[in-house]
Amino acid sequence: MTHAGMAAEARIAAGITDSLLRISVGIEDSEDLIADLDHAFQLAVTR
Repeated sequence: MTHAGMAAEARIAAGITDSLLRISVGIEDSEDLIADLDHAFQLAVTR
């Protein structure tokens, strides 16, 4: 986590809230990424 050492005030000033979702992707196919995220979000809202 690149922001773990930041004070809460500094994170908020930088727009990094506790509900921020950070996604790091590589060379995956965009359709695969979209399908994976869609699946994960569907699971998250049904729990």
